[in-house]
Amino acid sequence: MHEEIWIAKLFNDHLAGLGNAALNLVGWPSVARPWTNYVAMELLVAALIMLVFAALKSRLSAEQPGKMQQTFELIYEFVDSQGKEQVEHHSDRYFSFFGTIFIFVLFSNLIGVIPTMESPTMYPAVPLGCAAAVFLYYNYVGIREVGIWPYLKHFAGPLWWLAPLMIPIEIISHLARPMSLTIRLFANMYAGEQITMVFLGLTFFGVPAVFMGLHVFVSLIQAYVFMVLTMLYVGAATAHEH
Repeated sequence: MHEEIWIAKLFNDHLAGLGNAALNLVGWPSVARPWTNYVAMELLVAALIMLVFAALKSRLSAEQPGKMQQTFELIYEFVDSQGKEQVEHHSDRYFSFFGTIFIFVLFSNLIGVIPTMESPTMYPAVPLGCAAAVFLYYNYVGIREVGIWPYLKHFAGPLWWLAPLMIPIEIISHLARPMSLTIRLFANMYAGEQITMVFLGLTFFGVPAVFMGLHVFVSLIQAYVFMVLTMLYVGAATAHEH
């Protein structure tokens, strides 16, 4: 069992009633300390993202863009270019979802580098929530783009007599995608977090910094992989030839 970090303790000490009210809404019983580490960290990440973008919006300038604006312009161009590569038709329609997934996963991964913080993505529930959102989204946009019957028809494969074989395979393949996204992100972030915590306890100069750098690298790669796989699923779901 993970030790309660300071932000979860803060929530449980002062907002336990609110947490239990949320649990009761979904039919779960009240508990003494309802706020888990990953829920508290998710809320902190969401608050940080809103604060960053609020600060960014107030400083936008076409003539003299600051370093923050330039950084997020690079992120925008990167996500946009990746979307155009992976999605053939109207990738700009899905940019907001791609960008949100990338920024949320990236911030969630990187926040674990800060002492006394934890990456919420090192807990299975958070990657699973993101993966479920991706699963629902790409199926929704696929149906919206090509129509429900053509979308369902591609599960049967190109030849009608292969349908009894292809339909179970396609269903299993689609259901496996959320699990694949979840395990990939969770396993990598959990391993990275544990390695970082172990080596942060070393007294040798420079050694902890090296592994913190590795944690940052893994965080960036995993956010990128999660986003690209999301784009691939959306691209396949919205392709008219399918």
